[in-house]
Amino acid sequence: MSKKKNELKKLEGKIHLLFKNTPQFFFNYKQIAALLKVKDTKGRNNIIRVLNVLHKKEIIFSEQRGKYRFNKKRVQTQEAVVRIIPTGKGVVKLNEFEEEIIIPRKALNTALDGDLVEVNLVRKNKKIEAHVIQINKRSTKPYVGVLERQKEFGFVNCKSHKSYTDFFIEKEELKAFKEGEKVVVQFKSWDKSKESPHGKIIKRLGIPGETETEIHAILHDYDLPYEFPEEVQKAAAKIPITISEEEIKKRKDFRKTLTFTIDPKTAKDFDDALSFRALEKGAIEVGIHIADVSHYVLPHTELDQEAYERATSVYLVDRVVPMLPEELSNNLCSLRPNEEKLTFSAVFTINEKGIITKEWYGRTVIYSDYRFAYEEVQHMLEYNQPNVSAEFSLSGQAYTVPDDIFQALITLNKYAKQYRGERMKKGALSFDRVEVNFNLDEENKPEGVFFKSSKEANKLIEEFMLLANRKVATYIAKQEKKRAFVYRVHDDPDEQKLENLKQTVAKFGYRLDLSKKNKSSEINKLLMDCHGQKEQNLIDTLALRCMSKAAYTTQNIGHYGLAFSYYTHFTSPIRRYPDILVHRLLAGFINDEKPASESLLEEACEHSSQKEQLATKAERDSIKYMQLVFMEDKVGQQFEGVISGVTERGLYVELIANKCEGMIRNTDLKEDYFYFDLDQHALIGETTQKKYQLGDPIHIQVKKVDILKRYLDFIPMP
Repeated sequence: MSKKKNELKKLEGKIHLLFKNTPQFFFNYKQIAALLKVKDTKGRNNIIRVLNVLHKKEIIFSEQRGKYRFNKKRVQTQEAVVRIIPTGKGVVKLNEFEEEIIIPRKALNTALDGDLVEVNLVRKNKKIEAHVIQINKRSTKPYVGVLERQKEFGFVNCKSHKSYTDFFIEKEELKAFKEGEKVVVQFKSWDKSKESPHGKIIKRLGIPGETETEIHAILHDYDLPYEFPEEVQKAAAKIPITISEEEIKKRKDFRKTLTFTIDPKTAKDFDDALSFRALEKGAIEVGIHIADVSHYVLPHTELDQEAYERATSVYLVDRVVPMLPEELSNNLCSLRPNEEKLTFSAVFTINEKGIITKEWYGRTVIYSDYRFAYEEVQHMLEYNQPNVSAEFSLSGQAYTVPDDIFQALITLNKYAKQYRGERMKKGALSFDRVEVNFNLDEENKPEGVFFKSSKEANKLIEEFMLLANRKVATYIAKQEKKRAFVYRVHDDPDEQKLENLKQTVAKFGYRLDLSKKNKSSEINKLLMDCHGQKEQNLIDTLALRCMSKAAYTTQNIGHYGLAFSYYTHFTSPIRRYPDILVHRLLAGFINDEKPASESLLEEACEHSSQKEQLATKAERDSIKYMQLVFMEDKVGQQFEGVISGVTERGLYVELIANKCEGMIRNTDLKEDYFYFDLDQHALIGETTQKKYQLGDPIHIQVKKVDILKRYLDFIPMP
């Protein structure tokens, strides 16, 4: 949704609520402007627009021209998608409220997670809650649970963070499924006179607690497929491996230009490469070459439909679930060294001051001369020498790179630092978060935890990918003839959450001045001030929670986090479907083809944004699962931690040594009765006034690890 549409939706919610709370009064636009403290002409015009919308919806009516009152006769129902939360209650997001509205368990009216429902609002004890009136469309999403088998019937116990009920399985549906197996079930029907819905088992996952079973369960929880249909695999296998001379002639040839890739050691797909050429007067030419997936994945084919449906690759702790079959992701489209590859490129001429003087976009062919790991490049940059020791070498043997490649790396790193500095000055946010990773054994069980942070080599690649993404978006947006395009946007942060962040960090001695116009510079200062401190991860997390979610859309509003007016995703088409769309759209513009349909593009953007969010949740769940497996043999051991969350039910604690998060339940705080203080983000002892507050250091003992129910319990220690 564009920024303007978002503002109008929020205003509509506020005005709707104003009429609902004062149904006895008539208001005109001037009175509403005064009540909402809107003083500018643009704001008043927006109020008039919203009044017309509410009048058309019959939410308000008019007896006198320009004066409106709440329509109490109209049954106030709204359509929304239900989300089930861990307590078994439902929540819905409605326009007139900033926060989600709770649906009590008894008011769900058989609605399940993902169902499209009609709700009305009810005021109970000064709180507003939603009640489900009817179900408009059942979700087709699968549920994961454990089969409890009887002689004549069975139940699949799906009670989890997304389901408050189990599923009744009729005898004929039980088939050869075994007692105690983890299975996938789909909704069939729900007779309101029955306690449970009827379901159909569609897949066996395996024995609960085993890594393979649990990882597949996570993927099914988010409806993320991990196997390719046979027809898709056949289509991928039919694509010719060789590149014809005819195809090469259509493209700009970079095969003789110095080209290399820099990726993680474990990478299997390489979708970006850099080329480097020295020019006169200290200028250079840099090519950012991206795998030309759109050459192989054509619109409306089986491959395209599957890629669209998946929309993204999913990166779990122990595996990658790719968007494209292996023939494409790891072979045909992977820019492997010493192989000719088809690419789509952004090529820039950069003068000695780092200013881009020329840009070119189009289809190319490349030959990658070197494949580097981040560690190898980092070693060269840190020591400013072309030698790579055996410790960091991909081959396990020390070597020296030729002078031309070393000079290319040094020069590109210089400009990457310059571009990063310029971004920071404009207000780009810098979340330098520590990433948790696991050392896995042969059975994919975690033996140890290690942390990854972004270093110079990572930032070198990041800056040139950001450059390509920004310049491609700007190039299209600045054309005289406007065309529908896919942008990656990021809205401004939530003001109330920033205010809460300010109060929270104050207790650590940090200052966040929200009165300044450039709030992003203040957020950056906070992030830099806490860097390296034990509370860094907590503050980084809280700051991230203030941010809006980045999304794909045809309506550009800029990217707040990167401080870019125009931004897109062009650089990873192997793992992101929007990048394939961007390649097609850019090619369409270059070749003067018919513009794409904006409505179809927007639909693809919304779908891709939703799939991205599901993939992110699955990735987090896989990390949490591995953390539980890692902590399983540590019951009784003591650790230092930081309180990372406070709720009525207890305290969330993140362990400093390994970033694993568990909970101290309120019932395990034995020294007093503790009540929850929302304003202070604290549990406070009624008698002792002892305070457990967000961000406090705490010494804990591991009490219990339950891998099947996915929880880790701690108890506080003196």
